[in-house]
Amino acid sequence: MTAGRRAFDLGLAALLALLLSPLILGVALLALALQGRPVFYLSERMRAPDRAFRLVKFRTMAPDPADCGVSGGDKEARITRLGAVLRRSRLDELPQLWNILRGDMSLVGPRPPLRRYVEAFPDLYAQVLQTRPGVTGLATLVFHRHEERILAACRTRAETEAAYTRRCVPRKARIDLIHQARRTPCADLAILARTLASAAGRLRDRPRARRRGRA
Repeated sequence: MTAGRRAFDLGLAALLALLLSPLILGVALLALALQGRPVFYLSERMRAPDRAFRLVKFRTMAPDPADCGVSGGDKEARITRLGAVLRRSRLDELPQLWNILRGDMSLVGPRPPLRRYVEAFPDLYAQVLQTRPGVTGLATLVFHRHEERILAACRTRAETEAAYTRRCVPRKARIDLIHQARRTPCADLAILARTLASAAGRLRDRPRARRRGRA
């Protein structure tokens, strides 16, 4: 990561943390009241093939000590009502501003993978993780909803793992590498703007979907 890009991340993350601090505090208090502890979910992720960090998110699921791998239809019953709203709006990812300030992540980049997938695809992630992981990225915009549909159809942990490793990991990696090869500051700003617009659109669409269902 260049010094200029790191300075941009630090400056914008610090500004967002300041501006959004009431929202972050409000979500934390609401989560504590409705879900209890823990408020945050900590997950080991990889910022480089040989370097891990603890990613911070608001907890959106009932705790399970045996939890592992990505979330698919097999974990749907564990998602709380508040968690569903946080996931849909991506508000669950607000605490990752802390990861950006620490230098674990960037605002834009490939989503940080779990260790198990880096170990399963070492050559692939050796390329992808040449770019610091981000809160959002090109693959998030292009492939996220398709990935959700693929994984939502899975009913067991084995099905989820098979679908993710065969159908999601290679496609997301290809998109991440396209962004890596063509990355510019303007492209990153466009990804950030589209991510915010997408999150806002998903919140607007949900009430309409509920009204259509009642009709």
